[in-house]
Amino acid sequence: MHTAAGVEACLPIRSDMDLVWVRQHVRQAAARLGFGLVDQTKLITAASELARNTLVHGGGGQMEATQVGSAGAQGLRLAFTDEGPGIADLDLALSDGYTSGGGLGMGLSGARRLVHDFDIETTPGSGTTVRVTCWVGRPPRPREGA
Repeated sequence: MHTAAGVEACLPIRSDMDLVWVRQHVRQAAARLGFGLVDQTKLITAASELARNTLVHGGGGQMEATQVGSAGAQGLRLAFTDEGPGIADLDLALSDGYTSGGGLGMGLSGARRLVHDFDIETTPGSGTTVRVTCWVGRPPRPREGA
C-alpha cells in the first residue's frame, strides 16, 4: 500500500524554461528525500524526457510531484499530464528504441527503465498521464526479457 504525503508541487509545462524548472525541482526533491547521486540523475533524466514529451507531443500540461511512502520506504511520485492528442499506438511508443525525435532519444521505454514504478493512461484525442515513482535505496526494475 502506497500512501501519499500530499502534492508538494504542481509545475506548469508550457515552455522550454518550464523544463528547466521541472528538472531543478526534481533534483531538489530527490536530494531532500535522500536519493543518492546516481538515483537522482536517473530520476531527473526520466523527468526531463517525460516533461519534454508533455510539452512537444501533448501541447503542454503539468507535473505534480508527491512524496510517498510504502512499508517504511520513502519515494517520489511524478505525474505528467497533458490534454493533447494522446498516444495512438501505445505498444509502439513503449517499445525499446522507438523515438519520435527531438528528445533525449530514450523515449518512454527508456524513461520506464530508469524508475521503479511506471504507469501510463492515454486516450487518443483526450490526452495522456504518465506516473513514475522512484524509491530511496531500491535497485532499478530489471529490463523485460533480461
